[in-house]
Amino acid sequence: MAPGEGARFRALFFGSPDFAVPSLEALHEIADVVGVVCQPDKPAGRGLALTAPPVKARARDLGLAVVQPTKLRTGEFGEWVRAQRVDVALVVAYGRILPGDVLSGPRLGCVNVHASLLPKYRGAAPIAWAVVRGESSTGVTLMKLDEGMDTGPTFARVVTPIDPDETTGELAARLSRLGADAVREWLPKYMAGSCRLENQDEAGATTAPMLDKEDGRIDWSRGARHVHDHVRGMSPWPGAFTTSRGRTVKVHATRVVGGRRPGAQPAEVVVADKSRVLVACGTDCIEIVTVQPEGKRGMRASEWAMGRGVAEGDVLGG
Repeated sequence: MAPGEGARFRALFFGSPDFAVPSLEALHEIADVVGVVCQPDKPAGRGLALTAPPVKARARDLGLAVVQPTKLRTGEFGEWVRAQRVDVALVVAYGRILPGDVLSGPRLGCVNVHASLLPKYRGAAPIAWAVVRGESSTGVTLMKLDEGMDTGPTFARVVTPIDPDETTGELAARLSRLGADAVREWLPKYMAGSCRLENQDEAGATTAPMLDKEDGRIDWSRGARHVHDHVRGMSPWPGAFTTSRGRTVKVHATRVVGGRRPGAQPAEVVVADKSRVLVACGTDCIEIVTVQPEGKRGMRASEWAMGRGVAEGDVLGG
């Protein structure tokens, strides 16, 4: 028999990065968390010291047992999940696709908090791609996982606007909190059997593939709004970048300014002085606000220009 709404239940938690921490805390409030599953510790920082995932650190603070399997498909891990005799597993940015024997281990399966309004932006980087593609809103979706890539039936969604200047990092922090609130509100309803599972509309599905460093390269042939969305979508990782005088320059912040000087080609610097740096895009102009030239600290673009890192007439990215 399903527990009544508000009754405590046994749960596992799967998650690794900062984004998942508020959901772990939410689950800890409403359930008996018998185990937390994270990715293995990884080298990080200049010294490449082994570093625990943020979820592992928070789980230890909460006194929860942590496991970090390196393989999920040998059958051994599926047996471990079944042996925990949990009612549900909550999965939030764990970072790996769970095989069928793991998905079926909990009595009521595995529930996922996904950072988009499914079926849009299935995949590893839904927040970044929503920003890059200029979406005006996004949200979080709760779904029951199946063996596909974010294809399972959904039962809750929370919508939030995206500010036109909001970065991926800023939006991720908000969605992380919204996801945790959704866990508190909707997971007890799911456990009580009072949620209707709805199949996703495949006709509306889009993907959000994992980012790599090359995704940060700026395409100046696009309009200024697209370039601005790209810069904020790539923040904080992998970071938007271009080249100037043969050296890489990270572009941290931009501002859409509109009209373009006649005769200027895309990527051409049309103003570079002590007040600002303007660059021609495909149809209009964009102001570069802050940059980080290769081997240097971050700085205002005007400081970059006064230090002769860029000048009017230069063509970026060439």
